[in-house]
Amino acid sequence: MSKFDPPLDKGIARYVQVLVIAGIETFESCEGGAGHAYPEPTIRFHGDNSSGFKALSIALQHQLPVTALRRIWVVIDNEPVGPEWEMTFLEPL
Repeated sequence: MSKFDPPLDKGIARYVQVLVIAGIETFESCEGGAGHAYPEPTIRFHGDNSSGFKALSIALQHQLPVTALRRIWVVIDNEPVGPEWEMTFLEPL
C-alpha cells in the first residue's frame, strides 16, 4: 500500500487507494466537511482527456459513491492552470 505525506484523511483514504492501485496519479484529496478544504469528499488527479473516464470506471467497479467528475482549470495569479481532473463523492468512509 502506498504511503502518503501528509497522511490521507481517514474518510477519503480508501477511495484514493483504489484509484492509485489502478494507476491513477492523484495529487490532492480531502474527506470534506466542516474544517476541511472541500465541502464534500474530493480527489484531484492528473491525466489526459481519457484519464477521468478511466478513474470513473474504476471507482464505479469498486462501488464508490461518485457524485461528479470534472475537468477543471484553477486560476492562480490571474492565470488559468490545468486542466486537471476532479472526482467528488457522496460521503466519506
